[in-house]
Amino acid sequence: MASLNVYSTLVVLFLTCGAAMATKENDQIIKENHCETKMGLPCVLEAFTSIFEIGSISNKCCGKLVGLGKVCHSALVKRTLENPLFKDLTPATIIAKSIQTWNNCLALIDSPSPSA
Repeated sequence: MASLNVYSTLVVLFLTCGAAMATKENDQIIKENHCETKMGLPCVLEAFTSIFEIGSISNKCCGKLVGLGKVCHSALVKRTLENPLFKDLTPATIIAKSIQTWNNCLALIDSPSPSA
């Protein structure tokens, strides 16, 4: 019985340390890449709505999102998911929406504009 308690304690400690390390890693990526200063609030809100709620992102903000870079985009989404306010969201769904938003914006930015 004592070994079960020790095992349970080690599992909890491992999971807690893993989550703390993930948070520190995302924070470090965000800080080193100046991720929080690369997009204005209106585009941040559009991107957030398209990923964490139901909404769309404008062409202008798609350009800003792609300019932000995939590393920053992923780190910011992951850090948001770590916030207790979003604990009821399904991470797999949010990650899928994040990838979809990124890919849609990348395709939009990479596609040639129609000639007039």
